[in-house]
This record gives sequence, C-alpha cells and structure tokens, in this order.
Amino acid sequence: MKRAPEHLNNTGCRIGLSEGKGRGVYATRVIPARTVIEISPALLFGKDEYAQHGRYTVLDHYTFNWPDGRMALALGLGSLFNHSESPNVSFSLDTETESIRYTTSREIRPDEELCIFYGHNLWFDPVDTGPSRSPAKEDEPDDGWGGLTNVQGDEEGVAAAGDQNWPLLHGDPGEIISEEQLPFSRVKTTPEEPEEEELSAVRTVDAWVVDIPDRKQIGPMLKWIRQSGLEDPSTSHLKRVRKNQATNTSTLLLSLASLTTVIPPFPENISLPEPYTTQVPKTAALTVTSLKVKTSLWPTVYAPKRKGEMEDWSKGRVKWAWEAMKVVAAKARGVKQNGELPFVAYIPVPYDAETREATQMHRAMTAYDTRVSACHPLRHAVMNLVRAVADLRASSDPETLPTTDQVANGTIASNSPDRQNGSHYLLTSLTVFLSHEPCIMCGMALLHSRVKEIFYLIPMEKTGGCGSVACVPKLEGVNHRYAISRWKIGEGGISRTGLEVDDSEDA
Repeated sequence: MKRAPEHLNNTGCRIGLSEGKGRGVYATRVIPARTVIEISPALLFGKDEYAQHGRYTVLDHYTFNWPDGRMALALGLGSLFNHSESPNVSFSLDTETESIRYTTSREIRPDEELCIFYGHNLWFDPVDTGPSRSPAKEDEPDDGWGGLTNVQGDEEGVAAAGDQNWPLLHGDPGEIISEEQLPFSRVKTTPEEPEEEELSAVRTVDAWVVDIPDRKQIGPMLKWIRQSGLEDPSTSHLKRVRKNQATNTSTLLLSLASLTTVIPPFPENISLPEPYTTQVPKTAALTVTSLKVKTSLWPTVYAPKRKGEMEDWSKGRVKWAWEAMKVVAAKARGVKQNGELPFVAYIPVPYDAETREATQMHRAMTAYDTRVSACHPLRHAVMNLVRAVADLRASSDPETLPTTDQVANGTIASNSPDRQNGSHYLLTSLTVFLSHEPCIMCGMALLHSRVKEIFYLIPMEKTGGCGSVACVPKLEGVNHRYAISRWKIGEGGISRTGLEVDDSEDA
C-alpha cells in the first residue's frame, strides 16, 4: 500500500493521496484567501529539446508553457497540484526568478485538496466536473432572496483559467502599469468643468457667512461649526476664513445656503453680528487665472491636478482584478445554466492590507440576479449583494460595530470612532466587479452605499447607468462619486461568450 511522503511546509500544506488522481496537495489548517502557499523553482527545457525528447516522456504531463516558448517543470509541490474544474488555487509565472507562484483564490478548509486549473485541452477525463447548484430541499424554507443566503464568497473558486501567459501576470508585482496597458478603460465620472477665467463665467452659490471682529474668536467658532453639524464636504473647495487686511477683521464661512435655511444660535460667550448670505464659487480653481478670479469672491482652493486624477495601478493589483473578473465570468455562466439571468456582482477581499483592516472585509462576497427564481422585480445582482453585505455587517462582532438600537436611536457616543462620517455606509472603500453594466437603479444603490469603484465586463447600451444611457456618479448634485471601469474585450483571456443577454434587459 502506497504512503504519501512527509513534506515540510510552513504554509499549511501536506502531500496526500487523492482518489482517482494519485498524489495531491492538501491543507493542514484553514488557509486564508490570497495566501501564497508555494513558490516552486522552475526547471526550464529549450523549445527544440522538449519537442524532440521531453514530450515523449512522463514529463509531458507535468510541464507548463513558459512565456518565451520554453517548457517548465515545477519543482517542490508545484508538480503535485491536481486539476479541478473549479480550482481554489491560481498560479503565476515569474520570469525574473524562474519560479511559479501558487496563491489561494479563496479560503481553504482543513484537509481540503488544493487544485489548479490545467486548461481546457486535457489529456484525461477530469474526476470532478465542477460544483452544481443543489436543488432546494422540499422542507427548506424560502429565504425570500432566491437562495442568495447560500451564495457566499468562501464557496467561490476561479472556474476559468484565463490566459496564464498574459504578460501583466509576470514580473515585479509593484511595477506601475501605464494607462494604455491596463486591461480596462476608465469612464470619466467627474463633470467637465469650464476653466471660468472671467468673473462673468464663474458659477456661484449662496453661502452663510458671519463677520468676525476679533480673530481670537475664529478658533472657538470653528469648533462650534463642527459641533453644530454645519461642516459638510460640499464646502471643501472653499477656504473657511476670508481676511480683510484693511480692517484687520475676518469673515467666516458657515454653510452653503442650500443646506440650511436657518443658522443655529452662536455660543453665548461669543458676541457676533447676525450672519448673512453672500455668493461664493461653486467649484475649485483649475488654473492660476481662475484662482485669482474666484478668490476675488471668496478664497478658493487651487486643485489643478486632483481634478479627475487617475489612480496608479501596479501589476500585482491588476492580477487581483483579473482574478476577480474571472470569478465573475465563471459564476455568470453557471447561474445562466441554472435558468437565471447571467448577472453577477462580486466583492473580492481588498487587495491591500490597510483596506482589508479598515473595511473588515476578510472574505469575498458574491451575489447574482434572482428575479427569475424569486419572481421579484428588485432581485438584481447589485441589490442582492448590498443586502448580503448588510447581513454580514449585522452579524459582525458587536464590539467593533454599533448595535442596531444605537444606530436607530442615535445613542452612539460622539467621541466613538463608529460615529465618523461614512462609517455606516455598506461599501465604503470596497471594489465591486460585475458581469454587466448595472442599471440606473443599481448604479444609485452603489452610490448610496459609497462604493469606491466598480468594474464591469459587458456594457449595456440601452439600459446601463454607469456610462451608457446615464452615468449616475457623474450626475450634478450627487454627494459621492465612484470610479467606473470597463474590462477590455478579451484582455487576460476573459471571454464574454455565454454571457449574452437581450440588450433591453436591465442589469
């Protein structure tokens, strides 16, 4: 009887015997998603050498295609990962170190086999055919969301291989990718702002202000503004104080008139004249000339570079997005086979540790459209995802989140970090990947949830609310803007095949 050899590994892997497959790699403990579990040195064979000799040996079952045409044999555990139609491990080729890196694509349970995807042209019949949707038990109560509560991130695998030879997967993960090389195109979500370099062209709004005769009163008044709830992001393009050098006095900006019709009483120990309204610039200054013109009305922030500035993307982050989009495409094909519309929304575990900690999002979340099975017109993928995140937040550690009663009754202590602006928005700082461009309703739900950015694979020209018939975060007057990107056709081997829907459907 064969025994599996012992293997020294500090990432929680062991060698075991897999029924119908031979030797395989198994987890000895829980392994979090996106954990590097193995870096295997690669033994490289020349293209001609392999064609003449290697392909006729048992090595042909274990080698990888190297980007330059050579063939690579993974040493260590690399050659022992078995194939699965729904893999839980992805791999990337590092041409600089001539090694292959293996990373978990979701959380791995103890004693679970770790598998990769070999590709579609297999030389054997796969033992597993991928997970299928289990029929509902007769005595299982309907959760009202078309089975959404059973769709959780820890059940997701990357079911499509994509293009493992894609150049952006290899090399230094920290290398910044140029805008032209990115696998997606970014939709501009900031309105086109005129330069407003003449006084007659400056757009203005009314604002409440008060004259400050003694500059020592400015500090206490700034504190009062924060405590009275007048501080608002809509005034971030304006400076709070205007100085009058001739009279040695100042004027303090209190609030935009559109936000309040009445200014609360000032502190009793501060004697000031009555507040009044004046016109102030509506937007920041984009040019030096515009700054001079706008400051003649009210001191204005000069922001030439921040306006519409794009965030840099590294190779490592591009790979993270690629893996997320693979999950979306694979899941969408699966739900379509089960009779649902192929609309999927997915939140991966955030790429950087800081965001993971800030959002407490340590697991991926997936939802799909259940309008067909639930016979409910509002069960869009995005709406289901927001609801799933709300359920996750509600079930979190009560020591880290306020209770429902605290939120409803407003009894959270004012000095509590949970009281900070935006702390109760469900998708703050998170990225959502979508199979299709969301409709206007879902686009607004994403806005109200304060999502950071979205990526979608297929535009919906007749119904899309994120760049097609409308662009929700670009609408004038909205109090939040999120980034929108469209995945380029075929990039990274991610195909739209099988995801086609009637162009009048709203996703």
